[in-house]
This record gives sequence, structure tokens and C-alpha cells, in this order.
Amino acid sequence: MKPMAAPDGLPPLRDVIERHGLAAKKSLGQNFLLDLNLTRKIARAAGDIANSTIVEIGPGPGGLTRALLMEGAKQVIAIERDDRCLAALDDIAARYPGRLQVHSGDALEIDWTKLIAGAHPVTIAANLPYNIASLLLVGWLETEPWPPWFDRMVLMFQREVAERIIAAPHTKAYGRLSVLAQWRTQAKIVINLPPEAFTPPPKVASAVVDFRPVPTPDPPCRVSTLARVTAAAFGQRRKMLRSSLKQLTPMAELLLREAGIAPERRAEDLSVEEFVRLAAIFDRGDWERP
Repeated sequence: MKPMAAPDGLPPLRDVIERHGLAAKKSLGQNFLLDLNLTRKIARAAGDIANSTIVEIGPGPGGLTRALLMEGAKQVIAIERDDRCLAALDDIAARYPGRLQVHSGDALEIDWTKLIAGAHPVTIAANLPYNIASLLLVGWLETEPWPPWFDRMVLMFQREVAERIIAAPHTKAYGRLSVLAQWRTQAKIVINLPPEAFTPPPKVASAVVDFRPVPTPDPPCRVSTLARVTAAAFGQRRKMLRSSLKQLTPMAELLLREAGIAPERRAEDLSVEEFVRLAAIFDRGDWERP
């Protein structure tokens, strides 16, 4: 009996995986979403994409890719490191002529502005490979100049990482990722997914986070300095800031007092605005003078 086609006229994803021998590789952080109802829900979370170029990382057998195209994406640019998946993606490209570009390569080495040259608006939408998800996100959040080359990001992470992104001060999940994400974007969890939604099921739940870039983050500071300040502060998060920030400057207490922050406080107690103020004052340099 011939398998029933999916709504887009292509074979069901389970059949695609079997035909191309696409067992998920742990080394590539792969966990495939096979339910097109779920992938279409994620695609719809990106809003009206009819005039958008979508950048997708790690499409695998193409579950989300197909959903994005079914939901009307003008163009999808997919980055896939696993050569085994390319034939399956070629089948999707043939089904949607001119709307899917597939690039074989490592997403950590892509020149994004060159890749999307001339495209606007751009949304990054992806079930990110879990082993590089945080690295990719930090790279996009540290994009210079800002506003960035993308207009929106709709990204899936392990639930733990998603909770770190949106975490508030005074919580264990609050950290460097929280500060950077919340300074430069408005971020919120929009979909939660249990392990059994994936093949193979991961050991943890997952969540989709919607990021809307803030055109002019306020207060302003250099993102590279904010990265240094938060690395020092959260690198020894149980220590008082007057101790942890000594990795940044031997005059940590003077810097904190200039910023109006009690030296006895700890990293998880500071707001995003206070971290940004610290970074801006550190760059200013005049606080070091007698």
C-alpha cells in the first residue's frame, strides 16, 4: 500500500528519513520533529512570512522547512552540515521551485550578511542543533552594527536554555544570556514541546523563543564590554561583585560605587540596566582617576 502523502504533496517525514537513512546523529545535536502540525505551529509563530526571507539552521530532513514553505515563506535559506540530508532537501526544493536555497556548511562559520545580501525582511527560524544553540544565539545577539541583519528570530532550545534567556534577576537561571538577550531584544517563550514530540526523544523538554530586536537598546553600551562584565560577574556568581569583578579591574569597588551599585551585591541581584550601566561606565574610564 502506497504511503499517504503529506498536505504539501511530499512523502511523510518518517518515510523520508527511512528512504535516505537519516537516523539522527547525537554528535550533530539532531532531534527531528516529524509532526507537520507542530512544525507548522512553529512556522506560524514567526508571524506573516509571505514577504520574508527565512534563514533556517539544521533543517535535517526538512520538517520545519516544509512547514515554512507551506505557511507561505517567500524564500527559505537553509544551512545544513549533514550531507546525508541534502537529497531530502533537494526534493523539497523541487516541490517549491525558486523558494528554497540549501547551503552545505557549518552555521558557526557563515558570513550572515553576505548570505542574505539584498534580502529584507529576514527572520531566523530554526530547531537549532542543541550542541551549538547557545553559541549561535550569542553570535546573533552580539551582531554589530545594531539593529541587526535580521528582523526577528523564532528559535527552539532545550527548555533549560529558553528559561535562562527569559530569566529575571534573583533567580538561579538568570545569567549572561539573560542580560544580553533582554538588553537587545524582547524575548518570550511562545511554544513548549515535550520530549516525545521528537525523534529520537531527548532527555529534556524543549521550548520555542520569539525574539524581537530592540532597534536602539537603552541604556547604550558596547556589547563587547557588556560581555566582559557579565563574564566576570557570573563567572563567580556566588561571590560579591567587589571580588568577582576583580577579573575585570583591580579597582572593582571604585567602579561599582561610580555606578551606584553596592559592592556587596552579587551578579544575580543586578538588573539588566545595572549591568549595562556598569559596562558603559567601565568604557568611559574617567572613574579610574583620583
